[in-house]
This record gives sequence, structure tokens and C-alpha cells, in this order.
Amino acid sequence: MRIWSESFENGARIPAQFAMGQADGFAGNRNPQLAWEDVPAGVRSFALLCIDPDAPTVAETVGRDDMEIPADQPRADFVHWAMIDIAAEERGIPAGSCSDGITAKGKQNPPGPRGARQGLNDYTGWFAGDADMGGDYFGYDGPYPPFNDLRVHRYFFRLYALDVEKLDLPQRFSAADVQHAVQGHTLAQAEFYGTYSLNPRAG
Repeated sequence: MRIWSESFENGARIPAQFAMGQADGFAGNRNPQLAWEDVPAGVRSFALLCIDPDAPTVAETVGRDDMEIPADQPRADFVHWAMIDIAAEERGIPAGSCSDGITAKGKQNPPGPRGARQGLNDYTGWFAGDADMGGDYFGYDGPYPPFNDLRVHRYFFRLYALDVEKLDLPQRFSAADVQHAVQGHTLAQAEFYGTYSLNPRAG
């Protein structure tokens, strides 16, 4: 199985229109176009995740003008998208069809492929307690790495071909829930990634 995007090449920089943030503030926040092929026999649904494994782990260093986040600071996952129950006949997602702009307090019923369900991304926790932005962030919200980070962030889009039509998950499911639920049901897995940074010194 193979997954790719016409929005950017594998390993290339993600255009700002598909990010939540850019150098001067919020960006387009559109989901990129995705497509997949060479699907295994017996697939009954797909699940999709987008995860940045390069999120800083020391919150006090984020967004500061007086320092840069070292590239070797320990990192953790930051989830940008979790979608399940994508119909077996689907072979792609058009650009901007699931997210097209910033929704303060999060998208509550994001559009998507027929029958699919979208879970929480990690902006739910990031904006928690913010009076203007805090809320449940369902669906896709794109890259917005710290402007003072010396590491270029990677964004992995992972597609799972499953032998079940629906995963037994609640409405407020997370990427961790998906990763647990697909165990024992994955017929094939594919991924590709893009990069993004707001620090010209990152590399």
C-alpha cells in the first residue's frame, strides 16, 4: 500500500496554506490532498493519523524571544489529525475538504469522507485554559511549531488498512486510542511525511 500527496512531495516542506501558523501569525490551515493505492484484499475500512514526533517537552522554552529551543531537547508526539471508519472504497481526500481555515475553540463537526469519524488533536490540550481558543479540537489542524525551535519538525501521515468496518471508539477518541484499536486489525500500513519550521536557523 502507498500513500502520497499532490500538495507536497515526501520529505519536502509543507506549504503554509496547509499549516496552522506561519511567521506572521495564523496560516491557511487547510488539510493537504491525500491519495492511496495498492490496497490489500479484504480491507473494510481505513484509519488515518498525522503526528509530529518533534514537539518540545520543556514548555517553559516555547515561544521565548530570549532563547532558542535546542535541537537536542527531548521530544514527544503532537497529534494533528485522527480519523477512523474511512470507507473501504475511498482512495483519497481532497485538499481543504476537511479543514479550510482556523476555527477558534475547535471544529466540532469537521467535514470529511462519507461515514468517517474524526477524533481530537493535541491543540485541545495546547489551548486548554485559553479564553479565546480553548475547546475540543476535532479533525485536522496543521503545523504551528515554535518560532524559536532549532529543530525542523516532521509531520507523518500514517494510513492503516483494516479488516473491520468500524472501530469501537467513543466520540472523543484520540490518536492513542486509534493506535491501540488497530492492533490485530491492520492488513497494511503506509506513511509519508512533510517538514515545517518557523525558525530560519533550524536545520
